Amino acid sequence: MIEVVAGLIEDGEARLLACRRPPGKALGGKWEFPGGKLESGESPGAALIRELDEELGIDVELGAALHPVIWDYGRGPLRLHAFVCRIADGSPQPREHSEIRWCAASELMALDWAEADVPLLAEWLDRIDAKRP
Repeated sequence: MIEVVAGLIEDGEARLLACRRPPGKALGGKWEFPGGKLESGESPGAALIRELDEELGIDVELGAALHPVIWDYGRGPLRLHAFVCRIADGSPQPREHSEIRWCAASELMALDWAEADVPLLAEWLDRIDAKRP
């Protein structure tokens, strides 16, 4: 099983950063939460911090871990570890994505998401709803 990580990056306005995969790559044009594969001996948290620096040029503070998602896009199963996080330093730049966008909760479901990210989005939305009075 391939171990991968993703970051649900929140800003101060209850928005998430959505990233669009470039055309020509696997799942090209789909939206995803940024991240990538764990390296040998790396923890999911350390992998996410490294990946977000590489992909977006930001340092993040990790928050809550979400439930892992197991998915198979037809190339073998992957386990997706995800964390809610916030930017500690830097401004996100789309180094490996064709587009990045801050989205309010109401905008997120209109995007064409990579299927493995949909359960993460649903869990985040449930958490947001639970915090509302």
